[in-house]
Amino acid sequence: MTKPAQIKIKLQLYCGDAIAMGPGKADLLDAIAREGSISAAGRAMGMSYRRAWQLVDVMNRCWHGPLVETFPGSAHGGGARISALGHAVLTHYRALQARLAGEATCADAEALASMLRAQPLERQDERAG
Repeated sequence: MTKPAQIKIKLQLYCGDAIAMGPGKADLLDAIAREGSISAAGRAMGMSYRRAWQLVDVMNRCWHGPLVETFPGSAHGGGARISALGHAVLTHYRALQARLAGEATCADAEALASMLRAQPLERQDERAG
């Protein structure tokens, strides 16, 4: 059975050419808040510490202050937490995401979905047949 056409809105905020916030970075912030460290958050999301740190670094350089604060730890390692600015950015981002998802049911979205195929044609020349 073929599922109906769908519309998905992906919200990305840019700082120059860098993505300052997007779905993956928001999920990483949630994971850092939950796990208490960048490495544990990365593991929970199936990414390397290096990749998680790169994403945090971009976020921290794109906003008026860091979204993630790190702190040294004992022999067991350090940790990380979401800053007050990070919580504010994440809250507004998630609210905007929810609003856009709700608006994806508007008349324009419904019109586009009605004109969209559920699956692409195998070949362009199928259209003529």
